[in-house]
Amino acid sequence: MFNLPKRVDTPDADGASSRPASPFAPPSAAYRPPAGTLIAKGVKLEGEFASQGDVQIDGDVQGKISAGGTLTVGAEAAITADVTAESAVISGELNGNLTVAKDLVLHASARVKGDISAERISVESGAVIDGRVEVRPRPVELAAPVAEATQEISTRLEKNEGTV
Repeated sequence: MFNLPKRVDTPDADGASSRPASPFAPPSAAYRPPAGTLIAKGVKLEGEFASQGDVQIDGDVQGKISAGGTLTVGAEAAITADVTAESAVISGELNGNLTVAKDLVLHASARVKGDISAERISVESGAVIDGRVEVRPRPVELAAPVAEATQEISTRLEKNEGTV
């Protein structure tokens, strides 16, 4: 009717398609959804947020953020929160203290207002930092705040105590 070309999926090595045949069909065994959590552009989140994996933020977040994996802040994201993460890549605006256990990358569009602590920091020309920066060797106990915050929020969710 519309003379559009049909979409052809490239099969994996075992011959299975890399995505389900239909959005309503169950995925094949070879299909793997994207890892991590996405807070999309246009989404506003208030409160405490914790994830044991990677987190991509393109929306607006206020409160407290803990990520056990890599936190990626998109160029149009606006965050007002204290943040703890294993690693972080910041392209947007962050108002709050940032504690990163390993690597922190601040892209040219990054705007950080708050204190930063990380094992390694890479700052592109044009990034703005308004606060103190601490580059330090990673002590063993630095990963503990992420794990503790994640466990605390998970426990509160299980007990249904307040909002998270």
